[in-house]
Amino acid sequence: MTQTMSAAPADPVLDPTLDEVRAMIAPRLAAHAAFDGWGEAALLPAAAEAGIDPDVARLAFAGPADMIDAWFASIDARMAEAWPAATLAAMKVRQRITTLVWARIELVAPEREALRRALAVLALPVNAPRAARLCWRAADIMWRLAGDTAVDYNHYTKRLLLGGVYSATLLALLGDDDADLATTRAFLDRRIDNVMQIEKAKAQLLGQGRPRPSLARFIGRLRYPPA
Repeated sequence: MTQTMSAAPADPVLDPTLDEVRAMIAPRLAAHAAFDGWGEAALLPAAAEAGIDPDVARLAFAGPADMIDAWFASIDARMAEAWPAATLAAMKVRQRITTLVWARIELVAPEREALRRALAVLALPVNAPRAARLCWRAADIMWRLAGDTAVDYNHYTKRLLLGGVYSATLLALLGDDDADLATTRAFLDRRIDNVMQIEKAKAQLLGQGRPRPSLARFIGRLRYPPA
């Protein structure tokens, strides 16, 4: 099932907060970053399209990593809008996750050059913590939409595994010349197969032992206390 996903024009805001400014500009950044890189040369025309004063736009974004962060956040929002939890609920878990990852791939595919430049910026050592946070955020949002409620160590392992799948699929996309992205889709399906095998093996291994006190479970319950 394929749904049409496009960035809608931002609603006019008379006195927007900086968060609202970032949200208004973010979907427009990639089209300019593809040619001018992730910097002011991309920011200013994107701000003009959104009707934002240049000085306010500069204030909203401290640098390229902030711009990339905001663009990825706009991808998160568009994915969640296209595939709400209620729509995904009828699918099996594997299909939910595959659908969400593929939705993200379809959203960034038209902006591959901007994505390539974004990943190069995030690969810089100074941006390593930000890159890790963005990967975790993407995986966390997908698992939450998929209905995951794990509070033990599974909360963390699921996101680490999915983050790896998503990151690797983005790299596969950059090298895919197929008009229908068939190579990228096949790559994603293989990675999902690998994750399912790991989850199955993990469940079998844990099923052989007795329950033990778990620090990860304790931390998880602090994050999500029982009702």
